[in-house]
Amino acid sequence: MNIDKNLVDKFINITSDAAIACHKHIGKNDKVAADKAATDVMRKNLNKLDINGNIVIGEGELDDSPMLYIGEKLGTGKGPSLDIAVDPVEGTNFAAKNLPGALSVMSVALKGNLFNAPETYMDKLAIGKDVPYDATDLDFSIEKNIKNIAESKNKDLSEITACILDRPRHSKTIDKLKNLKVNLKLISDGDVSGALLVTDEKYKVDIFLGIGGGPEGVLAASALDAFGCKFQGRFLFKTNEDITRAKNMGIKDLNKKYDLRDIVRGESIFCATGITSGDLVNGVKLENGKFTTETLVTHKNSAINIVKKEVPIT
Repeated sequence: MNIDKNLVDKFINITSDAAIACHKHIGKNDKVAADKAATDVMRKNLNKLDINGNIVIGEGELDDSPMLYIGEKLGTGKGPSLDIAVDPVEGTNFAAKNLPGALSVMSVALKGNLFNAPETYMDKLAIGKDVPYDATDLDFSIEKNIKNIAESKNKDLSEITACILDRPRHSKTIDKLKNLKVNLKLISDGDVSGALLVTDEKYKVDIFLGIGGGPEGVLAASALDAFGCKFQGRFLFKTNEDITRAKNMGIKDLNKKYDLRDIVRGESIFCATGITSGDLVNGVKLENGKFTTETLVTHKNSAINIVKKEVPIT
C-alpha cells in the first residue's frame, strides 16, 4: 500500500500555512509565540484531513505539550492510517531573531513505518549518495570517516567540509576536524536542515555529524531516504527517566545503531517550508497582498521538488 499522492499537496499546504502563521513573529524575539502560532495552525489543518493520523514525533509528551504531542490522534479518522512527525518551527531562535534557516517541517508515512523516537539526544552521521555506503560508519573514528570520504571523492582533506552544531559538547570533535585541515560549517541550530546539506553538491557539505535531537534525526532521515543518502544514529540516554521512556516506546537495545531502513520503512512524504531564508529554501515573503512560500518536498516514489505557493492575505 502506498500513500495517496493527492495528499502531497495537502501536506505542502499545511507546512506552508504554518510558516505563514509564524511570519508576524519573525524578529520579535519571542520564540514561544512563534512556535505556538505555527503549532496551532498545523494542528488545525491536520485535523481537517480525511486521515487517521498519529503523532510519533511532536512537540513533546502530553504532560509537556497540549498540542501535537506524541500519541495525539489527528484527522477525521475516515482515511488512511498515517504516522506523522512534525516540527512546526525548526530553529525557533532563527525565527525569533530573524536569522536564516527557520523551517516548518513535517514527515508522513503509513502507520508503523516511521520510527517513534524518544525525546533524547542522538549521535548522528549523514553522508551524500556519492560516497560508498561502507566508507563511513558511526563507529569509525573521525579520521577514518574523513579520509575515506576524501579518497572516495578524490579530494584532499582540505577540500572536505563537515557540518556540525556549534556546541561545547562538540569541542573535541571540532578540534579533530581542525587538525585534519577540514573545512567547517558550524551551525547554531537546525540540525534537520544541517543534515540535508549533504544531499546536493551545491551546498558544499560532505558530512554532517555530531550529537543533536533524536526526533530531528527521524525527520532528517525521512528526507535523506528520498535522496538516496546515508544516515545513521544512536540514541544517548543520560538519565534513568530517558531509559524508562525509551523502553516504554519499545526500544529494547539501548545501544543500537539505527540505519535509514530502521527509521523509515516504505515510502514517506517530507515537507520543509522556509520561514526565514536559508540554504534549502527561501523564507516567507509578503508582497502585493500575497504571501509567497517555498517548500522542499520529497516523496520517495515521486520527484524531489521546490514548490512555490502564493496565498492571499485573509
